[in-house]
Amino acid sequence: MDAEKLVQFKHFIEHVKSNPSILSDPSLSFFREYLESLGAKLPQSAESKSRDVESDEDTENVEEEKVKVEEPEEDDEIIESDVELEGETVEPDHDAPQKMGDPSVEVTEENREASQSAKAKAVEAISEGKLDEAIESLTEAILLNPTSAIMYATRATVYIKKKKPNAAIRDANAALEINPDSAKGYKSRGIARSLLGQWEEAAKDLHVASKLDFDEEISAVLKKVEPNAHKLEEHRRKYERLHKEKEEKKAERERQRRRAEAQAAYEKAKKQEQSSSSRNPGGFPGGFPGGMPGGGFPGGMPGGGFPGGMPGAGGMPGGVPGNVDFSKILNDPDLMSAFSDPEVMAALQDVMKNPANLAKHQSNPKVAPVIAKMMNKFGGGPK
Repeated sequence: MDAEKLVQFKHFIEHVKSNPSILSDPSLSFFREYLESLGAKLPQSAESKSRDVESDEDTENVEEEKVKVEEPEEDDEIIESDVELEGETVEPDHDAPQKMGDPSVEVTEENREASQSAKAKAVEAISEGKLDEAIESLTEAILLNPTSAIMYATRATVYIKKKKPNAAIRDANAALEINPDSAKGYKSRGIARSLLGQWEEAAKDLHVASKLDFDEEISAVLKKVEPNAHKLEEHRRKYERLHKEKEEKKAERERQRRRAEAQAAYEKAKKQEQSSSSRNPGGFPGGFPGGMPGGGFPGGMPGGGFPGGMPGAGGMPGGVPGNVDFSKILNDPDLMSAFSDPEVMAALQDVMKNPANLAKHQSNPKVAPVIAKMMNKFGGGPK
């Protein structure tokens, strides 16, 4: 057997003696099996270390799953309470829409006068309580002069008397389309909406009507409408706030869940790194992937495996030739100091990933001597 390899093997055995746990490295399973086949009794730590690591990893996986599975309980569903309201309402009317005029037609003076006559008949019918006759006369007036907002607003008041709020709202809308400042249009629609229990909408219409042309009837209706409108507004704001708070709590739980998952992932990675360090105390700091000219460094930071050639084993991963004496590197204070320099380590990593990048680091006074010394120790440089 080559004398230099025997020296390396001797160094390895001494290393194992000082730290038997190195035998737990999965890459040395062939060596453990060989020793056991000879009847050797391995230290308990060497036999159980790998199993303990697997068990720890399983436990970590379970813990990680718990982080993913355990979700905070959702808040109880928000159930809105009823609002106690006061005021008389009626059932909505569902009659076919009343006849409407065409506001785009040109109204002659003759039709305008005829429309006023029909309106006068309607007013007389209203005073006598003949509401159906009043509707007929006002409909005639509208067809004769469909550009008059007051005709629609007047018919709306008759529909309100007949407890037909939906018909009244249609006429009020028509009046406001013709004249957006029709006080009677807003007043009629506000009263009709109050009959349907649309308290907030009714209050808005009545306030506008009051600003355009105040009268005592508007004031009287507002006194009945506003208390209900205020109750509904407060009720709506309350539950809007509750729903917003619920969404904020949900968002906060999601942020906490993500932080917990991130923390769990960090702790797992930290434990794996510590476990790797305890299993592989002989690795080089910083991590050296294969591909370094002249051999390359396997291993991770810290403890990435014990490199070098084993007699009969064909060498460890990473492409390091079997005749490398790693004790020369471990005992070289300049190299060990250089490995702690982030700039040097970054350059070495760059060269290991792509040996062609060696040229661009030759001019760096901190990196070039380290690469030269390593290549020399690996047999890739001048002796």
